[in-house]
Amino acid sequence: MKRVFVCLILTLLAAPVFSQDLLEGALLTQYKKDKEKSDAKIQDAKANTKAATWMERAKLYENIALLRDTTEVIDTDPANKAIEAYKKVVELDVTKKGDPGKLAKEANDILSGEKETQLYNAFINQGIKQFQSKNMQGAMESFAKAHDVFKADTTGALYAAISAQQIENHEAAIKNYAGYVKNGGKDPSAFYGYAQLYKSKQDYENAVMVINQGLKVNEGHKDLMAEKVNILLAAGREGEAIKELSDLTEKDPSNVINLTNLGILYDNAYSKYSREIAELEDKLAEAGGQKNRLAADLEQEKSKIDIYNGEIQRLSARIKAQPKNNDLKRQLEEVNKSKKETEDAIAKIEADIKAAEEKEKSVDKSALQSRISELKAKKEESKRNAMATYEKAIGVDPNNYDALFGLGAIYYNEGVELKREVDNMNMQEYQQKGKEVESKVCGKFKKSRPYFEKAAAVNPDSDAKVTLDNINNIIQQVESKNIPCTE
Repeated sequence: MKRVFVCLILTLLAAPVFSQDLLEGALLTQYKKDKEKSDAKIQDAKANTKAATWMERAKLYENIALLRDTTEVIDTDPANKAIEAYKKVVELDVTKKGDPGKLAKEANDILSGEKETQLYNAFINQGIKQFQSKNMQGAMESFAKAHDVFKADTTGALYAAISAQQIENHEAAIKNYAGYVKNGGKDPSAFYGYAQLYKSKQDYENAVMVINQGLKVNEGHKDLMAEKVNILLAAGREGEAIKELSDLTEKDPSNVINLTNLGILYDNAYSKYSREIAELEDKLAEAGGQKNRLAADLEQEKSKIDIYNGEIQRLSARIKAQPKNNDLKRQLEEVNKSKKETEDAIAKIEADIKAAEEKEKSVDKSALQSRISELKAKKEESKRNAMATYEKAIGVDPNNYDALFGLGAIYYNEGVELKREVDNMNMQEYQQKGKEVESKVCGKFKKSRPYFEKAAAVNPDSDAKVTLDNINNIIQQVESKNIPCTE
């Protein structure tokens, strides 16, 4: 049967204010009666072999599924009942030649998925009601079925994916998002949600691929472009992230968020290069340092041998004069034992020196020095870019806390490095160049101070206030020595 309202036409004409709720109530009553009749036919051995019986049942269940949400539920899964009935029509309506009959052709046309049908709408409506009642598993299945019965569908696929995410069925969500995209879906939030599924599995290649698909149909979409940067960062692809964010700042130079984030990326690269340089310099120093330390230890151990030999000679002479003196014999035995231990230590150190020499040969000092030079150039470039970008952000928003703090921190950290150099000096080194370096320390901290002062004013409870107090203390210490600040 078709969903028709013939019986209600007179009422509608007589009462134009007839509400949708009353209409749905009338349909509910009618469909309950129709279902009782259909159930009876299905139980009838003769009627249930007729294709018309099942076609009528398929239409009925379609209409039940298309009802709005009502207080009474005729059937919890009417759309699937409809599709099963259509399949039964195809099975029963066969001509004597074995070809599909008229009803079977109609059913096949509906089941083929080539066009949007009432069956498709039935699954969509059923999914909506299940979604609204928080039955996410049922909603996912209904929306996915809608996608199956209409090949060009995007609505069912999208909501099937969203429902699947709600119950953390990531594989089903990915499958349905893929169907949505394949059929030409364009909603940016769908691409965002789709990408998050891959990102959560640390499958960054596919996450970026999805975002790129979204950007292809939503060119220049800010949220998608920003998320692409986040994914690249999560994947450790900082260089690509910087490139993407640089493009964003060029397109929208007044976007202070993008400028600040770009500054932070350059700043992070600057810090990363600093760490790598320190590690390589330690490795370079270690290459020759270990051998030198061992050589000093060897000389110290060898000097003990002369002492032991002298003591052995002295005790041997005394024992010769006093052959019955057991105490002298005990002393000689202890000295010989100590000499043997020292000889063993010398042998080990000599073996260690040989191993250190072999290790030193395996270290390509030239390559290390070349790499350090390369990293220093990248470090300086990253620092310049970070500072320039922070300055741009402050130009757009003078009260941007992150940019103020970041710019101040660059000068501050340079001051810390110089101060560490002073702290590691011995007295002679300090007398030679200590005050000159301290003057530069003071200069770096003075350069950083205005930025931290502004940042602390913007956010009084932040780390900027603590850092500012530290800066002022160090400047005061240097100036108390009558050392001028050199900027």
